[in-house]
Amino acid sequence: MKNNVKNFIKYKDLFIELIKKDIKLKYRNSILGIFWSMLNPLLMMVVLTIVFSNLFDKNIENFPVYVMIGRLVYQFFSESTNFAMDSIVTNGQLLKKIYVPKYLFPLSRICSSFFNTLVAIIPVFLVMIVTGVNFHWTNLLVVYPLFCLLLISVGVGLLLSTINVYFRDIKHLYSVILTLIMYLTPIFYPAEIIPDKYMVLIEINPLFNVVSMFRTMLLDGAIPSVVLMFFTFIYAILLSLIGLFVFYKNQHRFVFHL
Repeated sequence: MKNNVKNFIKYKDLFIELIKKDIKLKYRNSILGIFWSMLNPLLMMVVLTIVFSNLFDKNIENFPVYVMIGRLVYQFFSESTNFAMDSIVTNGQLLKKIYVPKYLFPLSRICSSFFNTLVAIIPVFLVMIVTGVNFHWTNLLVVYPLFCLLLISVGVGLLLSTINVYFRDIKHLYSVILTLIMYLTPIFYPAEIIPDKYMVLIEINPLFNVVSMFRTMLLDGAIPSVVLMFFTFIYAILLSLIGLFVFYKNQHRFVFHL
């Protein structure tokens, strides 16, 4: 573990440059550049509000903000894990020629997506102001579900990047899994409409508790239950450790399959 930390410190400049490169590539040839990270959630909020407001608006207070929070969490998880999945294969030629800690590639993709998500939070607060949502000191606690979401994405991203080296069709399968996760996450519908017998499926969804904590802190101005916060953190830690373990055990064989 100590050697891994020293190794990361040694290559920290490369790690930072990889993050910068990913951010620049995302907005290359874009007129608005990074402002798309703020405009995208606003546009999606408008579309989802128009489509689903007649169905769920009466059951959900501050529906536009409710939708933005759910969409923001899902968008980061989807984007970051997809980027991480391709990171090793995409950089295969480089990994064959020189030694570079392989975990830097999926982690840099996840961190660049995380930066975009932090920017995308700004319009959430703007919409809160416009729609009259009261601000509370608990809003500052969103760093906790953000951290849990980052750990979850790291674990899943490392796991996917490993599997993709050996099984390239995972990309097609994962697109189906992401669609399932999207519908199992109450992005535009209230969780209360889900029958109790199906709640187990909803709760094993890694994004469900993160979205719930976000909404409790931002919309309700309250602190989520300690049990919810604890188990979400444990869940995030377990996923990240599983991803790290699988990646570490297989990284030395990557070059033979790239």
